[in-house]
Amino acid sequence: MGNRDTRVRGIAARAGGWSARHRWAAVGIWVLFVVLAMGLGSAAGTVELKDSDQLSGETGRAAAIAEEAGIDEPAGETVLVQGRDAGVKATSTEFRAAVDAVMKAVEGTGKVTNVTSPYDTDTISKDGRSALVQFDMRGEAETAGERVEPVLKAVEGVQKDHGSVLIEEIGGASMNKTFDDAFGNDFKQAEYSAVPVALGILLVAFGALVAALVPVLLAITAIVATMGLMMLVSHIQPMDDTSSSVMLLVGLAVGVDYCLFYLRREREERAAGRDPETALRIAAATSGRAIIVSGVTVCVAMAGMLFTGIATFKAMGLASLMVVAVAMVGSVTVLPAVLSLLGTRVEKGRIPFLHPDKRRKSNSGSGNGTSGNGRSGDNGSRFWTSVLRVVLAKPAISLVVAAGALLAIAAPALGMKTQNLTLDQEFGDSLPIVATYERVNEAFPGGSDPAEVVVKAADINSAEVKSAIADFREQAVSSGASRGPVEVTVHDSQNVAFVYVPLVGGSNLDKAEKSLEIIRDEVRPATFGKVDGVEAPVTGQVAGSKDFNDQLVSAVAPVFAFVVVFAFLLMLLSFRSLTIAITSIVLNLLSVGAAYGILVAVFQHGWGASLVGAEGVGAIITWLPLFLFVILFGLSMDYHVFVVSRIREARMRGLTTRDAIQHGVVTTAGVITSAAVIMVAVFAIFGTLSMQSMKQMGVGLAAAVLIDATIIRGVLLPAVMALLGERNWYFPKWLNRLPDLSHDESPEAAASPPPPAVEGERVGV
Repeated sequence: MGNRDTRVRGIAARAGGWSARHRWAAVGIWVLFVVLAMGLGSAAGTVELKDSDQLSGETGRAAAIAEEAGIDEPAGETVLVQGRDAGVKATSTEFRAAVDAVMKAVEGTGKVTNVTSPYDTDTISKDGRSALVQFDMRGEAETAGERVEPVLKAVEGVQKDHGSVLIEEIGGASMNKTFDDAFGNDFKQAEYSAVPVALGILLVAFGALVAALVPVLLAITAIVATMGLMMLVSHIQPMDDTSSSVMLLVGLAVGVDYCLFYLRREREERAAGRDPETALRIAAATSGRAIIVSGVTVCVAMAGMLFTGIATFKAMGLASLMVVAVAMVGSVTVLPAVLSLLGTRVEKGRIPFLHPDKRRKSNSGSGNGTSGNGRSGDNGSRFWTSVLRVVLAKPAISLVVAAGALLAIAAPALGMKTQNLTLDQEFGDSLPIVATYERVNEAFPGGSDPAEVVVKAADINSAEVKSAIADFREQAVSSGASRGPVEVTVHDSQNVAFVYVPLVGGSNLDKAEKSLEIIRDEVRPATFGKVDGVEAPVTGQVAGSKDFNDQLVSAVAPVFAFVVVFAFLLMLLSFRSLTIAITSIVLNLLSVGAAYGILVAVFQHGWGASLVGAEGVGAIITWLPLFLFVILFGLSMDYHVFVVSRIREARMRGLTTRDAIQHGVVTTAGVITSAAVIMVAVFAIFGTLSMQSMKQMGVGLAAAVLIDATIIRGVLLPAVMALLGERNWYFPKWLNRLPDLSHDESPEAAASPPPPAVEGERVGV
């Protein structure tokens, strides 16, 4: 079975023992760390990601040119004026009067500049029923949404006076305001509700207020400390709001989980008759070690995001890695000190009808809950005992049925299509501005999200460059990539020009990307490509989506390889079993694959979408598959490490492999079920948000955790291990040269303080 000798003291046991002996010092150091991290972070401030950092390829270069030139493009707004019936056209008197009224109204607010008439810019649709009044918001584009309300009200006022035409405003500022009003509180409410939900589930799990509060408070302090660390790290790797939200999700999930595993083991040992000091020492040696193995594995998985080369992913990866590391350290240091200080007071605030003492049923003789020489007080789960009885009786059939079911669920993932969601895909018909967006795109294909060519030259006003711009405008339309109008804004002093090209295809990204290819591969080389020293990267929503997708696709292989290889090595070194390491990776990949299949079935094909309040939008948001892989691979290891650790612990005490499997799965059933319910509930909260991308993330995470905590943990893992038998512990002799990270300590060894010994002395288990 590999190494049957082990150190008397592992890292987790030593840390837990020191903390229990120096309780106030451990708590004080932790509080000081949290305060210092937040204080230093607040003093240093946060460096936000810039467009040139976030974007890749040509879109990143275009943003960099604008930033280097010091050009801050204003937030552009558009007012659609459209005849309500075919007889009302741009040439009619009432239509012209409406256009004039719109221009006068928006100018009168004092909030806009560069107001242009559709009759001057030729922004009139081919059928003559629609026209666009365009203008820019004064001030910084990032804050334009805060100043656009008077303009929106002015446009609404014009609509009331001109009933024969439809008058609607759309643009960056108006969309930001609309989204902030409609969904700005969604995220805050989701984040705020996550803590009460977790606390409520912990109350059910522990049946005592103090025991339920401890994991939540430790998770919150870990999150607060990480916020401060993120501010400091942002000076090396800029951060954004997305990384903060992901950090909060991951921090709450792992922070509560780690404390939950530790606290439940301590309670279990006390229920078995151990004194509080011994129970705490056993929890430190067993659950504490499992927390370290799990935490390091999750950190490695999160580090995979650094290999994408995309700043947003790098920020999310660093933020997630830090919060997991902080939660892990807190769980094996300050948590033992807190439990030692509380003692039996951890049971304060009992809720009689919820407390485990009222729910516990005796399963004596079942093989559950073995701890030391006797049975533990936690007799496991009746449900999982029944399930395991079937699984262990027919492991081959159980394996085929469960694996077949998950492969069937994963099958739709083979047809996964990823893209950045357009406005109508993201929000459906829940907002009036989406209908405006569709009307603008129908009348002016690509007009609401044009491609933007950023032209940089030594002399932007030279004859050659002017001729190239003129040729580009003409060929963009003649090539069929655009129906015009192609507009140009020249910044003379910076020698930069912006050329705006509405792409044929509009909100249909597949068609719009074909138009983009024509612009990039045919029109640009034939015009700007003939002038020496001219740069002309193409950016915009369609270009950004394509470049982002391309970079993600190129990053998939290295990220997957890094995460899988390092997770395999960590499992191999931690459990000293080649078989355990291989099965761990395979089962985790199967869990992730099933989550992908559910995502594609629900959100791409729309199968059962209404059950989760969603709709089939034909695609999965570009960033989600890689994000889910990294997050889920890390979080899935949590459960796997804790179950396998318990199985291995029982096996090393002399139980048969079959009995060890029964013991490991059943005795961890309650705590893992509680942890999974918390994760599923927190992730499901994000599945209730109105944005389809957030629904996809929430449903994907919740589904994967649910699958992992039930089918993988309760059926596949025990079935595979039962079939393998003693081969579970296979560790080739030639691998003995590898570092030994197992450092297990059995409850027997932990139950009494070791005799004085030289550090590192080995004893038999």
